[in-house]
Amino acid sequence: MTHTAESSAVRAASGAGALVVRPGRRGDIEGLLRLAKAAGSGMTNLQPDRALLGERLLATEAALLSQDFRDRGVPIFLVVERLDADGRAGPDAMVGTACIFPRIGVEWPFYSYRFTRQAQTHKALGKTVAHEMLILANDFDGAAEVGGLFLDSAARGVAAGRLTARSRYLFLAEHRDWFGRQVISEMRGYQDETGASPVWEALGREFYDMDFEDADRLNAMVGNQFIADLAPKHPIYARLLPKAARDAFGQPHNDGRGAMALLQDEGFRNEGYVDIFDGGPTLFANIDDLRAVRDSRRSTVIRIDDELEGPDSLVSSRSGPDFRATRGKLIVDPDGGVAIAPGLAAALNVTVGDEVRHVAF
Repeated sequence: MTHTAESSAVRAASGAGALVVRPGRRGDIEGLLRLAKAAGSGMTNLQPDRALLGERLLATEAALLSQDFRDRGVPIFLVVERLDADGRAGPDAMVGTACIFPRIGVEWPFYSYRFTRQAQTHKALGKTVAHEMLILANDFDGAAEVGGLFLDSAARGVAAGRLTARSRYLFLAEHRDWFGRQVISEMRGYQDETGASPVWEALGREFYDMDFEDADRLNAMVGNQFIADLAPKHPIYARLLPKAARDAFGQPHNDGRGAMALLQDEGFRNEGYVDIFDGGPTLFANIDDLRAVRDSRRSTVIRIDDELEGPDSLVSSRSGPDFRATRGKLIVDPDGGVAIAPGLAAALNVTVGDEVRHVAF
């Protein structure tokens, strides 16, 4: 379930006020808790619970150090922070977060509803009726997941949503052997003007006998085994649900439409899978087909130049807990090396001779 709000001042490209994406660590708890409280309901991976967020930050640190994700459902928290002109982050620098699950369906099966269509014909009447049905599915067990993208109002004006989202794909590219073949993204589902989820009110409440916020929190804290235990075991005919719920299936939250467009531009597909709680679309892609994975290259920095011209690149440095990504001026030299702007070098903590991964922003 993804929520974005686009971000802050054009100066970021020059290094003054640059936004940098990096893995979270235990010292980020206060900033992450502040973001979680601002995010509101429906952000499964960003619950406003200090203990839970602290555990996940510690798990991110441990997992990145061990680099063993084969049998673990540990999320990798990425944080977005604003740097000053000297490349330093102040105490209130955190303005966003995002999440990568290297492998879903490890501790508990990963559930989605899949829309399918069944046509029935009565020849004597010459009548055919087509029904849309919802079927509980585990089609994405073993895939990676990107989600939990949230940016607060302190990040306005320099395409921070695009930077944060695409930095995750550079992370996938840099650590390609950590991940399987596919990646998914669950979008936060549509809510009406009162903040209610029509899908949950029509379906979830009937089977789980709890409020949406309670189910979302339970899923985040103890996993989704209760879905397998309490969910309907047979296909659900969509036409038996209220029209408001039928219309909401597959629709993102109004705040997530831009994020959905970014996902599809990157190579994600929407083929009828929806979230079991709020009916938001679940998009998926082959990791190697994502634009940032397919088109990114690793190059050596051969000079740092403050007179570079041209469009920005999305650039990352290092790996594991030291991974950093931002945007800035980068020019590919004819011999294959790259020249980068001083602000970009400061934001990435690189100098001449270091390697960076880069792709068009």
